[in-house]
Amino acid sequence: MFRDTTKAVQIGDRVIGAGNPVLIQSMCNTKTENVAATVEQILKLEQAGCEIIRVAVPTMEAAEALSEIKKQIHIPLVADIHFDYRLAIASIEHGADKIRINPGNIGSMDRVRAVVEKAKEHKIPIRVGVNSGSLEKSLLEKYGCVTAEALVESALHQASVIEELGYDNLVISIKSSDVMMCVKAHELIAEKTKYPLHVGITEAGTLHAGNIKSAVGLGIILYEGIGDTIRVSLTGDPVEEVKSAKQILKTLGLRKGGIEVVSCPTCGRTRIDLISLANQVETMVTEFDDLDIKVAVMGCVVNGPGEAREADIGVAGGIGEGLIIKKGEVLRKVPESALLSELRAELVKIREQKS
Repeated sequence: MFRDTTKAVQIGDRVIGAGNPVLIQSMCNTKTENVAATVEQILKLEQAGCEIIRVAVPTMEAAEALSEIKKQIHIPLVADIHFDYRLAIASIEHGADKIRINPGNIGSMDRVRAVVEKAKEHKIPIRVGVNSGSLEKSLLEKYGCVTAEALVESALHQASVIEELGYDNLVISIKSSDVMMCVKAHELIAEKTKYPLHVGITEAGTLHAGNIKSAVGLGIILYEGIGDTIRVSLTGDPVEEVKSAKQILKTLGLRKGGIEVVSCPTCGRTRIDLISLANQVETMVTEFDDLDIKVAVMGCVVNGPGEAREADIGVAGGIGEGLIIKKGEVLRKVPESALLSELRAELVKIREQKS
């Protein structure tokens, strides 16, 4: 089942699957018991574009905190549960919009049944999560090591356990830190299940390495028509996960809107501090995310004016100065120190004209 034919699953006031837009998720790295810190982080993530947020629930205090957290945020809240079925039940009772469990580590069938019955009662979905580090010993013995086939078999088995209890409000995730194994696993499972897929490269790494691995892996999977919601897993500020996820979706044409910044790689002809300027522009344009336009930041007069012409607005550097170019027309020449402020002024005009 590919993106346009997977089962629709509602999470809070959002829906994934059945051809709905691919939604961006992240996970808080705060202590969930600390309501103020968790809410503060979630609100920052919302502003960055996060559409579903997950929090860890390792204690009963964390489960109980969900009620207060939900009152102060505006996106669906997912509870991440391991080992203790009572935490899953408490999370549902305290307002979780979805729970993430691995039935294999919850315990006996009676405990799994208790969780499923509570989810049924509150009509919330269960995300069955399997990753390369949680594969059952029996499958490791069968396949000899972690493989894409083993991940798929594990996930489908875990989903079938819940299906046998009469519940199919499910989302499946199969993750590996091995990018190509992850790709193959998703290709295999997309042919075998109707459930929407939560896609990500687990334990991808730091901002630099993790972004590359996630972009490659998620790019392939999403381009093949697989995946209904994504998380970019990075060791760092969760806001960076959301920014990266948005860029991946935009690059693939799966997300429209917002400003796209293009900039040249610089060369020996560059006579302005283009690297600094490009980074400042990328930060500055976040306040104009309501505009669906392309902004170009080019370093010299050789290719700059021509490449900037392809953008809605842009700058092309000279010697300590630069051109402000709009729709291929040179508006004016300004000192290097004024390029950022002049570019911002033009964005304000574009916003005013569109309003």
